[in-house]
Amino acid sequence: MAEKTTPRLLEKYKTEVIANLKKEFGINNPNRIPKIQKVTVNMGIGEAKANAKALESALDSLTKIAGQKPVVNKARKSISNFKIRAGYPVGVSVTLRGERMYHFLDRLFNIVMPRIKDFRGVNPKQTDGRGNFNMGLREQIIFPEIKFESVDQIRGMDIAITTSATTDEECIALLRDLGMPFRK
Repeated sequence: MAEKTTPRLLEKYKTEVIANLKKEFGINNPNRIPKIQKVTVNMGIGEAKANAKALESALDSLTKIAGQKPVVNKARKSISNFKIRAGYPVGVSVTLRGERMYHFLDRLFNIVMPRIKDFRGVNPKQTDGRGNFNMGLREQIIFPEIKFESVDQIRGMDIAITTSATTDEECIALLRDLGMPFRK
């Protein structure tokens, strides 16, 4: 069996980022240093109620992207304007923790974001005020795992990065030091 290696981003966090954050924010307590807790990737599928193949396609795409089987999210309430009843599938999501999370973020920062058309950097104002970061991607085909020929419809996704940071400034500094390309 192959030797397990620690993710590149986790090594960078332990060797460089912790020291930078300690110095930048004057943190003495090692438990107070911000770290990434989880990454949630969500893909909404409005047409899943009429087309079961759309749900299967989204499940397959998100499984390839995240390396983990996603959960099917069902509608909690019936909404007549959208022709949705309670219990209909409306999306798929996956929560990544540990090594898979660091591998996903490494691919996102270094491979996927440079492939985005007209990419000028991520807007640093996409935080929620409590030290978490949210962003959206317009198409799943920018991930190298997805083959363009096998995609029936281009779908977007939301990525939520949950951190232990208490302020937005700490969150932005943590992600910047890990390699997220922010706008100037």
